[in-house]
Amino acid sequence: MTTGHPTYDELAELPAYAAQAVPAAFEDINGHLNIRHYVGIASEGLDEALVDVGIPQNWPTVAGQGVFSAEHHMTYLSELRTGDRISVRVRLLGRSARAVHAVVYLLDDSHRKVSYVMEEVFLHIDMASRRTAEWPDDVAAALDKLIAEESHLPWQPVLSGSMSLR
Repeated sequence: MTTGHPTYDELAELPAYAAQAVPAAFEDINGHLNIRHYVGIASEGLDEALVDVGIPQNWPTVAGQGVFSAEHHMTYLSELRTGDRISVRVRLLGRSARAVHAVVYLLDDSHRKVSYVMEEVFLHIDMASRRTAEWPDDVAAALDKLIAEESHLPWQPVLSGSMSLR
């Protein structure tokens, strides 16, 4: 099956986040990773990646700022089973004054496959007002730098076409 998605080897060159083995507790009745855990692990990896651009996981409590998901599009490419080694890779595609468009990949490192793709738009939130707010200058600069660096990768992500920055 040709998906058009980047290959395992292309994605494996990006930093790895949330690396782990699939625990037995995450298995569903079909004997593979339950859908909620694909989303959770991918989200955990994205959270870890955002630390690199100045968004610590405790941002709401230390700075009164947060990141909320606005949209997701999920694609399942191959199943993951208990014990499979997995990792998350993140590519930031663009940003607006208050949002970022990203693609998050869950890799099956045991079988060298791309297992799951989550396209997401997330928003910067002022936690006091619980409304969107413009990115702080330092975070905006770090996001812009990473987006520019990743725009030079030799592959393009497959996008859903169902979401964009506004």
